[in-house]
Amino acid sequence: MSHRFSRCSRTLARSLAVVLLTGVMSAPVVATGNALASVESRVVANGPVESPPKKLCKLVKAIRKKLKCPKYRPPQRPTTASDERTASGLRTSIIEYDTPTTNEGPAGMVLGPDDNIWVAMAYANTIAKVTSSGDFTEYTVPTSGVEPAKVTVGPDDAIWFTEGLGNQIGRLTLAGVFSEWAVPSTGAYPWGITPGPDGNMWFTEPETNKIGKISPIGSITEYSLPTDGSYPINIVAGPDDNLWYTAAYTGVIGMITTDGDVIEYEVPWENSCPVGITVGPDGNIWFADNYGFVGKVDPADGDMTLYLLPGNTPYPWAITPGANDDLWYTDPVNDTIGHITTGGSANFYTLPNQFSGPHGIAVDADGDPWFSENLLSKVGTLIP
Repeated sequence: MSHRFSRCSRTLARSLAVVLLTGVMSAPVVATGNALASVESRVVANGPVESPPKKLCKLVKAIRKKLKCPKYRPPQRPTTASDERTASGLRTSIIEYDTPTTNEGPAGMVLGPDDNIWVAMAYANTIAKVTSSGDFTEYTVPTSGVEPAKVTVGPDDAIWFTEGLGNQIGRLTLAGVFSEWAVPSTGAYPWGITPGPDGNMWFTEPETNKIGKISPIGSITEYSLPTDGSYPINIVAGPDDNLWYTAAYTGVIGMITTDGDVIEYEVPWENSCPVGITVGPDGNIWFADNYGFVGKVDPADGDMTLYLLPGNTPYPWAITPGANDDLWYTDPVNDTIGHITTGGSANFYTLPNQFSGPHGIAVDADGDPWFSENLLSKVGTLIP
């Protein structure tokens, strides 16, 4: 069963606030445009093995002409900074740690149950453990060339991860023992993954337009989404005991029950491209949209508030809750780490090196954000 609510068609019936941010919250303006009006013109025909970051940046660039997409997978890490910059208003110290070898492609990350940061090293084909002092321990995924993408912690305290090119779901215990299971649909390119309220792990299949779940012993069930070509990319368990996901190609925030019933909520912004998703400290579903804003959804009724972000052509990617009624997000196009309060005040911090490509983000036990620099093969943190 599926239900679809058009957010744009209900703007006259309900007020949807869109807040323009310049460091502080300003007066709301009304969102305009149909989020699905130009879906066909936004879909770029790329091969199924092209990664979501590269694919989606091409999609958004077709609309946002000034956007400069990163060149993913550079041949090697620069030995010196290509562009040393100091951001105006920078109020924190940035510490960066090189990965053990060059071109490891650090991607998704999560705070582990051992209080270490765990990172998917896409090009190195490893899952890495990073201590608070920047020491790396890497575990090689048994199947070669799978490009691990996203990581999360399961109810069993193991690290679960997606294998985009490998079309598999992986599990790694803290003792270093791997398990892998093939996704039934060919070429699904599994990407986002999260523990569900039912004890299963839930994941997205962008290329096959499905949401999957895998049991603790590896039994996989897949659910086809009601709208063709929606490209589900990230997923999170909501406070309502449902799963919430971003559908990048159709500008939709979707909700799927543990029984597979789906409700889709259109983002009230033309050419919306939602990617990152998380649960905020306020209990709302928060998402990062490549079109330059962060949004929140009330899980009770699907009402949305959008916050346009400061900066030059902002391109938020991953988003995670902070420790003080706030959230942090990455911007791989502008090499920035962004911060937004649940009340809507935002700022950002520019990383020391140009073309660093910040990708994944997680907050450690002390409340400090950690981030992966996919292009420079570094892992960094912001210290207050």
